[in-house]
Amino acid sequence: MRFIALAALAAIALAACVEPSPATPGADGKIRIFTGGTIYTGLEDPATVDAIVVGPDGRILGTTPPLSKDWSEEEVETIDLSGAVMFPGFTDAHAHLQGIGERELRFTLEGTASIDELVTRVEAELQGKPPGEILLGRGWIETGWPEGRMPSAADLDAVSPDNPVILVRSDGHALVANTLALKAANIYDIGADSPGGFTERDENFKATGIVIDESMYPVMALVEQPTYDQMQQALEIGAKTYASRGWTGVHNMSADREHGRLLKELDDSGRLPLRVYNAFEPNGSEITEGRQYETARITNRAVKLYIDGALGSRGALLIEPYSDRPETSGLEILDIYGLHNEMMDAQENDVQLSIHAIGDLANRNILDKFEELGYGADLRWRIEHAQMLHPDDIDRLATSGLIPSMQPSHAIGDLHFAPARVGIDRLRGAYAWASLLKAGAVIAGGSDAPVEVGSPTIEFYAAVARKDLKGFSGEGWHPEEAVTRQQALKLFTTGPAFASFQENDLGTIETGKIADFTVFDRDLMTIPEAEILEAKPVMTVVAGEIVFDGR
Repeated sequence: MRFIALAALAAIALAACVEPSPATPGADGKIRIFTGGTIYTGLEDPATVDAIVVGPDGRILGTTPPLSKDWSEEEVETIDLSGAVMFPGFTDAHAHLQGIGERELRFTLEGTASIDELVTRVEAELQGKPPGEILLGRGWIETGWPEGRMPSAADLDAVSPDNPVILVRSDGHALVANTLALKAANIYDIGADSPGGFTERDENFKATGIVIDESMYPVMALVEQPTYDQMQQALEIGAKTYASRGWTGVHNMSADREHGRLLKELDDSGRLPLRVYNAFEPNGSEITEGRQYETARITNRAVKLYIDGALGSRGALLIEPYSDRPETSGLEILDIYGLHNEMMDAQENDVQLSIHAIGDLANRNILDKFEELGYGADLRWRIEHAQMLHPDDIDRLATSGLIPSMQPSHAIGDLHFAPARVGIDRLRGAYAWASLLKAGAVIAGGSDAPVEVGSPTIEFYAAVARKDLKGFSGEGWHPEEAVTRQQALKLFTTGPAFASFQENDLGTIETGKIADFTVFDRDLMTIPEAEILEAKPVMTVVAGEIVFDGR
């Protein structure tokens, strides 16, 4: 998901230290004992414990029930889990925090079931808006629509004669705009597309309304950028929403350069209820102030790059052309020469790279260049999504030292249209979680919200069931790529911890680590797979502090 153009790699000189960092001290200085439920440690031995003792500094003192005689009743608070099930804190290794908050604040098209419904919702939203005011919405996806196509400007024009309308697809890599918006952006008539972008046109070379990837920027430039306060409001709402879902941390992808300062202000005022690991997207200005905005909950050390677009909008870069559009093989947003330069700059400046790659050629290009430059696992660079891999590249990725950062829910949505996009045969290397793990990869699991819902239970379910939310699994879904529940737990605990250089602090429940815990009302490790979707978060704990209590 991106709305800001790529620019030169920012120079963030950050140390690659994995020593334990300080936790957030408990506000009341008490020792907390969590007990009265099933507690999974994330370790093989012991797999479960009866209780966890957390010190005033927010770190785990031990996992044995007895209290020390040195503690008075005033010093100790016992938290009764009342039969609930506790896990190491779940971390979303790929999400967009500002977008999550904006989804709660803006016009959303999630759940729209047809073009007719889309038009009806736009018409209703425009009621009372003055002429000329832009309507911006997000969240539509044409998969399963009875019309069997994406919406167009013609669909929107009849209900929006006086207002520019811009509706972003759920993946953030395509939009549909009405004719007023296309003309205002000066792309309605024939014109050259930006490298890495595409504007769909009719036989008269007029824009039809669908605009993809880099070509979206003239249209999005029509939208007034959020103010500082609006950005902070969205970040705060996004963080609170995520804490209420059971996430203790998020790897904030494509972070605006202002996010460091905005998030620190939230944390300093006690309004940041989860841990944030930022991967900045350069916007033309070097980000050199990263460290001064770090706190016990905020880490700034990574930069996000884009190699290609998304599969649904046919922007993912493929080795062979699209099966349902053979005239294209996708979009190359960053070519191999640009990638070479970005990698060398990042290595020189000790910057972790998080590189968006969805198509099999995009992923191969990263592997080729990484190997050519002789880089290794010490960098902990990441491929974000790694959705389609040529089968020959699965072992290469697993042994390269690159970390596949993958989102299980993408598979259970994309596989409704992926067979049409690429054909059944090319799905053998798609969403290949089990194969990558078997080959030795460390996978960091995430959601890509607001592209997806951003629910830890949906992501856990998708990983272990590899079925859609109704239990459907069709041809090409490769059920053998589902993972075990223990593997799924690692996707959202130890995987993100390792991918963010925080494995000494996070990922498992053991003495000395920070007390980040996620508590659900039922046992994700034993309940029937369909019931995983019914599980509810009942408590979220960050550094020993209960930041969400749904009991």
